[in-house]
Amino acid sequence: MNGAKGGTGRVEEHDVRKMDPPRSGDGDRQMPDLREEPHAPRRTPDLKEEARGREQQVLDRIERVRRRGARVREDRITLAHGAGGKATHTLIEAVFLESFRNPMLETLEDGAVTGELAFTTDAFVVTPLFFPGGDIGDLAVNGTVNDLAMCGARPRYLSAGFILEEGFPVADLRRITASMAEAARVAGVWIVTGDTKVVERGKADGCYVTTSGIGTFDRPVRLSAARARPGDAVIVSGPIGEHGITVMLARGELDIEADLYSDTAPLNALVGLLLDACGGGRDDDGRDSDGRDGHGGSGAVRCLRDATRGGVATIVNEIAEASRVAVVLDEDAVPVRPAVRGACELLGIDPLYVACEGRMVAVVAGDSAEAALAALRSHPLGSDAAIIGRINDDPPGLVLLRTSFGGTRIVDLLVGDPLPRIC
Repeated sequence: MNGAKGGTGRVEEHDVRKMDPPRSGDGDRQMPDLREEPHAPRRTPDLKEEARGREQQVLDRIERVRRRGARVREDRITLAHGAGGKATHTLIEAVFLESFRNPMLETLEDGAVTGELAFTTDAFVVTPLFFPGGDIGDLAVNGTVNDLAMCGARPRYLSAGFILEEGFPVADLRRITASMAEAARVAGVWIVTGDTKVVERGKADGCYVTTSGIGTFDRPVRLSAARARPGDAVIVSGPIGEHGITVMLARGELDIEADLYSDTAPLNALVGLLLDACGGGRDDDGRDSDGRDGHGGSGAVRCLRDATRGGVATIVNEIAEASRVAVVLDEDAVPVRPAVRGACELLGIDPLYVACEGRMVAVVAGDSAEAALAALRSHPLGSDAAIIGRINDDPPGLVLLRTSFGGTRIVDLLVGDPLPRIC
């Protein structure tokens, strides 16, 4: 059987368009309709829309993780818990804040403000004890002075506690105390009380120092990481990363030579110039903290933080989270000395995460940014101050960096500790 009709050997062609539809008794099978239908236009993928969708998924995932709350997953303390990054924040919130919770502590500022006083405390375990540009002594004084200054207070009195290891050279202790005395003189504070403990040989790295400080307010201020507003400017008082890289290289573990010195310094005089020029904070209704209308430069300083452990990146993340705003930084605007940048590249470290001990981050109302910059640059410690970013309203709680290549990336808190024991 070849399907031919009339035995001609030719297969008959059928016009399917003239074929009758199957009768109901032929079953449920239906003949396909082969008539041409106009095709729907093919949808061209919107790459920008897809990218925005993926970006939103990342942001949503970050927000879900943050809402879970802090929980220490490790059974034992690690060096990362003292680095100032995610592990430190988790330890503070899940252990210390949970145990000591009160309205003054919950703000997690650089110091506590009560009435006309500011109070702070800090511990120093830097290794080596002596490094180019400073030592553990002036570091201990400047660190506490700066924490008080970041509250807008005038540092007045310090206490000093020493934990000494058996066998520690008295000459080194004299060198440390002499450095502390000189740093206190420069900062205009007195060391008025203290304590000393000695532990067995091998139980400490020679010397640890703890300092606490009290400051008073010469002007009405209200500074907080929770006061940043969209349109504000983010200013850094000078080149970043010098202290952390200097200490790292001073350990002699790396075959890197660089002409670097720690930037350790008291910032209270610099803060005074900034607050005199711009004022210190506004209430939510737009008025200055002293009740005056907030126009021009008055009342424009929202927040001050010294960029120590975790560097500038950690500070701006704390501000973004506390104020529920976005901090957008410009990579090309961040001042970094060539020696620091070169060392960071060799070590694979981002300068934004490297500690400073004489640099601060200021968030200032946008219309007062130039006045703030001029005030900072009038002081030797602020001569290289720069506006490095702005505050936006979206995405809230995140820090974004506009890179030198024209892209944008998230700057998150570090999990580990690239440079342990630097303060």
